[in-house]
Amino acid sequence: MTESGAFEPAPQDLILSLMGAFGDRSGRTLVWSGGLVALLTEFGFSEGAARVALSRVVRRELLEPVRSGRMISYRITPRLAQLLAEGDERIFQLGRRVPAGTEWTVLWHAIPDDRRTARERLVRRLRFLGFGQLQDGAWLAARNREHQVSTVLEELDVAKFAGLMLGRPSQILDAGALISRAWDLAGLDVRYRAFVTEFSAARLAEQDDAGALNLRTRLVHTYREFPFLDPELPTDIAPAPAARADAVRLFHELYQLLALPAQRHFDRVTSLGGELS
Repeated sequence: MTESGAFEPAPQDLILSLMGAFGDRSGRTLVWSGGLVALLTEFGFSEGAARVALSRVVRRELLEPVRSGRMISYRITPRLAQLLAEGDERIFQLGRRVPAGTEWTVLWHAIPDDRRTARERLVRRLRFLGFGQLQDGAWLAARNREHQVSTVLEELDVAKFAGLMLGRPSQILDAGALISRAWDLAGLDVRYRAFVTEFSAARLAEQDDAGALNLRTRLVHTYREFPFLDPELPTDIAPAPAARADAVRLFHELYQLLALPAQRHFDRVTSLGGELS
């Protein structure tokens, strides 16, 4: 989501949003490739761009192609299913249980340039876990993230380049200066307000099945940016963003309200691949 709230996804990200929201994570139900392409064209992408994006997602081992004659379908890979499950835990718990700031996690790393891809993936995963950057290679989270970060470091094979430490914030430190250096809380609240404004208005419009899928996908794709931005700081350290509670409530309300008609449209468009017995 841009600061104005515009919906501008990359086609690969949109594929993952669609599969995460509507696909079968067990991998048993197949999703017809032509149906996925058709759905992406509903969001303004050309057929060519959609097919290129699908091939790139396959190369990332997030979707597995299954061929039946000349027809190609896809199923969610175990790797994508795991990533979706981890993402769901963060997305659907956002703002619902913010613990006291008894333990903070500090990570520092010196990943070499020849491991740049791993470094970029680590940074994205850290931000999704609520970490803020203090300086190059130094990251801070206002809760115990030891297990999640250790798992990511091992998965990316960069643990030997990193260090991890748990500690308690000192009362001597200027917490305000530290927080403002790591996170943009004022900008975060602006984005929460933009989300509420956009989707409160959308909630009032009548939707057919295709419109419900479009709206629910935009809802999920927009909301999933907040875990990258919101450190969920304990309220005894910093007040919660003023608009967060309204955004969280609106997201869960619309997510459930649009579920059935959106799923109907997804299944109708992509069901030619059938199911595995």
